[in-house]
Amino acid sequence: MKVQLLSTLNDPNVDVAQLSNQRQLAITISAVAGELEQHVPLNLCLILDQSGSMHGQPLSTVIQAVEQLLDKLQPGDRICIVAFAGAAQVIIPNQIINDPESIKSQIKKKLKASGGTVIAEGLQLGITELMKGTKGAVSQAFLLTDGHGESSLRIWKWELGKDDDKRCLELAHKATKINLTINTLGFGSEWNQDLLEKIADAGGGTLAHIERPEQVVDEFSRLFRRIQSVGLTNAYLLLSLVPNVRLAELKPIAQVYPDTIELPVQQEAHGGFIVRLGDLMQDVERVVLANLYLGQLSEGQQVIGHLQIRYDDPAVNKQGLVSPMIPVYANVVKAYQPAVNPQVQQSILALAKYRQTQLAEAKLQQGDRTGAATMLQTAAKTALQIGDTGAATVLQSSATRLQAGEQLSQSDLKKTRIVSKTVLQE
Repeated sequence: MKVQLLSTLNDPNVDVAQLSNQRQLAITISAVAGELEQHVPLNLCLILDQSGSMHGQPLSTVIQAVEQLLDKLQPGDRICIVAFAGAAQVIIPNQIINDPESIKSQIKKKLKASGGTVIAEGLQLGITELMKGTKGAVSQAFLLTDGHGESSLRIWKWELGKDDDKRCLELAHKATKINLTINTLGFGSEWNQDLLEKIADAGGGTLAHIERPEQVVDEFSRLFRRIQSVGLTNAYLLLSLVPNVRLAELKPIAQVYPDTIELPVQQEAHGGFIVRLGDLMQDVERVVLANLYLGQLSEGQQVIGHLQIRYDDPAVNKQGLVSPMIPVYANVVKAYQPAVNPQVQQSILALAKYRQTQLAEAKLQQGDRTGAATMLQTAAKTALQIGDTGAATVLQSSATRLQAGEQLSQSDLKKTRIVSKTVLQE
């Protein structure tokens, strides 16, 4: 398995007379299979909410989805299942799939809805189980919940009890350091969208919204197809820039496809930058945008930076591999004529849609309903520009409701968050 790495500026032409030029660099990364690539074993953990609110059809459809998932696993794949309510427990310890029917029988016996929602305990147990099967495998978790974690009680400056959300985020960041990816699925309309998005974003996972029980099977199948396509793991983007070229100070790098995620950037001792990407899918492009400022450069074709990917290849159990380093060029000219790249422009608009929706949410939280409606309308227009009609419909509908003096429901808010991050699947 190899890495394909490409880069394109939104406009490669730069005016030699300008003291500062802003450019967006689109970086496209994917795993490319060779002729004799073998199946990479999967190491999956399902971390399932079995609190009282999951009683009845919600839990029965989750069990159905898990059963169908088990039928799709191949020899050598591994599974473990953790359930949480007021406490967490291991339902199925980490094991190679030998007897799917026995596992199905145990799930039906042991998964029972009751009690509260302690997400962090479930996440911690899930990570512990997942770590038992990481060698030579693609390791990912599905965290499914329909509620909020328990909060600590604060009295003046003392905090009593454990803050479940805070522990969840700490665990998510620890998971990325040991090459685990966590996907989150919010069930119904009462789940904590901020928490589940942050958990998924931390490790390059995906956030899904299951509005109705009958959607569980389809969402599990969609996520499973993504995991099956993973070829390389623990990938990092390595970026170095020449003197007189710098990254933007605020939100300099973001992923725009397949999901929009603001990516944290770490600066290395030698001045380069490193960005965690997580797992790379085969023949499915990961598109990242870097916001650059170019100072005055000499005329001609100039190298403005270099790119490289560091990654692990689970198929051959090798870590810390690096792709060939590629240069990034700008064409510095006296007679400047713009040469805007339409594909990069689409990526810029996808990121704009996400950030405009974030601004709308912030204004709504501040009580500025008019400002929120205006930003949602702007985001809807941006979605139309990139052909994302599903998102445009959702965003415009929310804007119209706010303008009519209506409140946005929890379901409306969650749909808005999801469509801001990705293109809706038909």
